[in-house]
Amino acid sequence: MRALFMSFSLIAYAIFFATFLYLIGFVGNLAALPTSVDRGESAPLIAALITDVALIALFGVQHSVMARQGFKKAWTAIVPQPIERSVYVIFASAALIIMFAFWRPIEGVVWSVSNPLAQMILWALFGIGWLLVLLSTFLINHFELFGLQQAWLHLQGRQAEPPVFRQPLFYKWVRHPLYLGFFLAFWSTPHMSYGHLLLAVGLSIYMLIAIQYEERDLVGYFGEDYERYRREVGMLIPGVGRKR
Repeated sequence: MRALFMSFSLIAYAIFFATFLYLIGFVGNLAALPTSVDRGESAPLIAALITDVALIALFGVQHSVMARQGFKKAWTAIVPQPIERSVYVIFASAALIIMFAFWRPIEGVVWSVSNPLAQMILWALFGIGWLLVLLSTFLINHFELFGLQQAWLHLQGRQAEPPVFRQPLFYKWVRHPLYLGFFLAFWSTPHMSYGHLLLAVGLSIYMLIAIQYEERDLVGYFGEDYERYRREVGMLIPGVGRKR
């Protein structure tokens, strides 16, 4: 059973990583992909709006509900603890795959940058955003975040060490560099369509809401240490969004 759990976690991780790479291409309108934020099956404006908002809501609800401690306690009565996070990863990937498959592009231009230097800067920010997302996961324990560590420790018959509050690298400057990376990635584009704008706005609202729930959980874990951290470090921009 332990080897089976490990295999399941490896498969979940592989699905996540493929989905993550597709997400980069989806947001960046990579021509090699069958669908993207601006390319896919068309639909009337109202139908496209309803569909896309529903897809963003599905993603947000899945991420927020399944990440909460109350849900986890009930969920682990059904799903074995060593693969609980991997199951979450599978559901999160599924929500994104559904978005890729059913997203309906919305035509219209919010802005279009033609200056080559400005385009280069925006694409650089786009790449920096995704790199920041990936690096941030490794700073806080990438393999635990995506379920591999839990299955590996179970395979070895070991228990995880209690969480320790740390402020590695980017976390010394902002509390949520991972979300900052997503903000950069979603908004840094030389061509912002109405559909891309809807995706960026919808996911930005979700992230701002998610931060509040996530920080409530972190205060529960780390108590005064995290309260002090919130008073001293900005939320997404250095010095901005500190809790008084």
